Parts: sequence; C-alpha cells; structure tokens
Amino acid sequence: MKLDKTVIGELMVSPGSAASLEERSTAETEGSWLGSIGRSQAREVAEQDLERFKHELERAQELLYANATWAVLIILQGMDASGKDGTVKHVMAGVNPQGCDVVSFKQPSAEELRHDFLWRCVLALPERGRIGIFNRSYYEEVLVCRVHPELIENEHIPGQGMPDRRMWEARYEDINAFERHLHRSGTKLVKLFLHLSEEEQRRRLLARLDDSEKRWKFSVEDLAERSYFADYTLAYEEAIGATSTRWAPWYVVPADHKYAARALVGGLLVHAIDELELRPPAISEEQSAALDRARKALEDE
Repeated sequence: MKLDKTVIGELMVSPGSAASLEERSTAETEGSWLGSIGRSQAREVAEQDLERFKHELERAQELLYANATWAVLIILQGMDASGKDGTVKHVMAGVNPQGCDVVSFKQPSAEELRHDFLWRCVLALPERGRIGIFNRSYYEEVLVCRVHPELIENEHIPGQGMPDRRMWEARYEDINAFERHLHRSGTKLVKLFLHLSEEEQRRRLLARLDDSEKRWKFSVEDLAERSYFADYTLAYEEAIGATSTRWAPWYVVPADHKYAARALVGGLLVHAIDELELRPPAISEEQSAALDRARKALEDE
C-alpha cells in the first residue's frame, strides 16, 4: 500500500518555499487519503492503513539491510506533546529492532558543549543498512536556541556575543551542507514536523495531569515552554523554510489527531525508502551453484 502522491506533495515543503505553517491545517489534509468515508470511521481506516504501512516498512527494512548501500535517517521534530514518542512506538512497531536505532537528544552535556553543534548527532548517525531515528536533533540549535538565545553563551563560540540573524543563517547553511554530504554519502533523510495546534497541546498537557499513570510525563518546564508557543512557531517557520531542500525536504504532518499523524508518517516513510529503488541483491552463478549444493546436502540427510 502506498500513500497518495497528491497527499505527499501537499505535506512536503517545496525547496525554496515558505513553510506557511499558519496556513497549514493541524487536523487534516486537503487531499483525500482515507477514501469516501464518514468522519466517524476515520480513526478505524487510519489505523488499518497504518498496519498496512507497517508491513511495507518491514519489507523495506529487509531490503535496506540486504543491500547495505543506504542508511535511512528519520528526523522527528514537533512541539511538546506533539506525539513524537508515540509516533516512534506505533509506526516502527513492525520493524526489526536489530536494524533500527532511536536516539533522543536532550539538553547538551558539558562534553557536547565543548564541540560544534552537529557533533553529538554525527556520533549517532545510522550505518548503511540501518534506520536511525532522531527524536529531536541538531535542529534544536536553531529552535530552542532561537527562542532562548542566552543558551548560545554555553557553547563558547569564539567571538560570538548574543546571536543575530547572520548566525542563524550560517547555521541553516551548515545544516544544508551537512545534510547534502549525508545524502551524497548514502544516507536518506526523512524530516518530519508534527504540526500541533496550541489548543490541542493544552488538552494533551491537561490529560497528562488528569491521568495518574501519565502525570510523570508532565514537567513544570512544559508549562513554561508553552508560553513561547508563538515564538517556537516562528522559529520552526524559518528553519523549515530555510532547510527544506531537494535532497532533504521537510514534511509537515497534521498532528492534532494521533491516529492520522501516525498513518501519514508510516506512508511517508514507505515512500521515502521506495524512492531508493532497492532490489534484492543479485546472486552470482558461483553463489547460486553453492546454494544448490547446500540444498542437495540438506535433502540427502
């Protein structure tokens, strides 16, 4: 099963274009991908589609591993409570864990701050044949640090005072060059922004507080960061527009409905790996003959 190309095109931020987050829905796509159904059935159909996409991902991962020529790096970004952890859990449930690594980037450590802003992510890149998932990434350096520029002081950049526009533009340039290098070297990037509304974020944070089994997920810092929702939206708007490239485009996924977001992410991942046009490795005549001898030996036992 494949996600409709018109929907893929709608979710993608065309290189050189603005992200236009204010104009994009956080709840649905304009193009139809659930078919002619009533809204009451949308969840059921989306969950069925996700199961199909998961089977496609399982097949695609096997080809990725067998070829060992490409790695796939999924960059997952979004506001607090946008569903990043749940997306990883539900979408990647059918993937062989031996071929997939998930890395969650938190506040930089003292050691990480002694290096450039890309360093810690470089160490976690997936090797060829594997899928890597960055739950947050080096993009935090043009998002969190953009909203809280005082954090730049901790990075001890020579001659750098409070950051200005030139610094952010330089970081976008560094990111684009880094991602182009990765693509040229055999890493397929899939960059996903889970687009959540401010009201839905409020509901999800309240749900955490109301559920005794989820209260541990809530931090007072979540409430403090929520007051910067508009600032983060502007930071994402500029960062996504500046770094959506032909070799590493951004996809903006409506995230107000978790079931829809997960299905769309599953479809986008299948599409991204399909673009690699992977085929089962060719077997030489010599290898084929050796396999035939092995079969005969087993049959003769």
